[in-house]
Amino acid sequence: MDNQSSDFLTDYLNTPAPTGYEMDAQRIWSEYIAPYTDEQQCDAYGSTWAVLRSKHKDAPTLMLDAHADEIGFSIRHIDDNGFVRVERLGGSDAAIGRGRRIRFIGTDGEVIGITGNTAIHIRDDGDKAPKVWDLYVDLGCDSREEVEALGLRVGTPGVYCDGPLMLNDGRRLVCRALDDRLCGYIIAETARALKEQGVQPEWNIIFANTVQEEIGCVGAGMLAFNLAPDAAICLDVTHATDSPGLDKGRYGDIRLGKGGCLCYGPACHPNLNARLELLADKENIPMQRETTGRSTGTNTDAIYRARAGVPATCFSLPLRYMHSPVETADLHDVQCCIELLVAFIKSLKCSDSFHHRL
Repeated sequence: MDNQSSDFLTDYLNTPAPTGYEMDAQRIWSEYIAPYTDEQQCDAYGSTWAVLRSKHKDAPTLMLDAHADEIGFSIRHIDDNGFVRVERLGGSDAAIGRGRRIRFIGTDGEVIGITGNTAIHIRDDGDKAPKVWDLYVDLGCDSREEVEALGLRVGTPGVYCDGPLMLNDGRRLVCRALDDRLCGYIIAETARALKEQGVQPEWNIIFANTVQEEIGCVGAGMLAFNLAPDAAICLDVTHATDSPGLDKGRYGDIRLGKGGCLCYGPACHPNLNARLELLADKENIPMQRETTGRSTGTNTDAIYRARAGVPATCFSLPLRYMHSPVETADLHDVQCCIELLVAFIKSLKCSDSFHHRL
């Protein structure tokens, strides 16, 4: 990762983008990818995409998708003493919600608060995990009026404060919102690699960064319907199972540092998977495998159902501690994902189709 990539990723991760409020991060992503693509657009709800045009007229279109939104909170109630109660945006884990710092995106700028954590000495619930309605935020205010004077209202969104950190070996990245901002980075770096290698692909390539995945893959469904790609690869994170206490018989064996993870199951088109698997072997790019018996839980589920059906698959980045402020990924896996996506795009011929044939 060079300085340009590092600066982009740091800025991108530091920018709050809770579900439904993604545009500040989208503008950063769009500005970065612009020199490597032919056009950039966004739709009504903020899903943003860039297009790299084929050298052929009427060429098919591949969509690479990641999601820009992150989990967070929104203000549900402000009490008379200035304490704030919150609602979850996406799958925020209330069990780890106490004793943390939160950045609210107020009308007059960011406001920092802390979630209260009553000392264990005087807490009467022992080690019982709180429900989201048990959490409260202390903003250093003594009344509702003081809170509102900060530019906060019911519905104001917020995210944890935790920014990027490199662990001791310099290879493992820790941050909130690696799900799925790190895959947005992978897509942007794929566009950059194609540009720097002088590749003009035979297919049109849509680099998509969609919204509201955390509440049901909403933006990807809208965009796939709108743009009607001929094939799609969805980039998301998957659970690394190499930390203590995880049953590999139940969750599979997925490790940090062993490459991206290709999903097999009903939503994942076998023809796309076969091409990716062959390329990983040919180019000696490490790749792992996982399976699902039903849906993937990612944007793949919305994309492959669009219109009359889009051949699609899910290619994921292993991640420890998902939906927490200390999500952890390995930069070697990031590079493996970029290399395989570049190889896939370079392999495409205008005559290729991933549809089944009788």
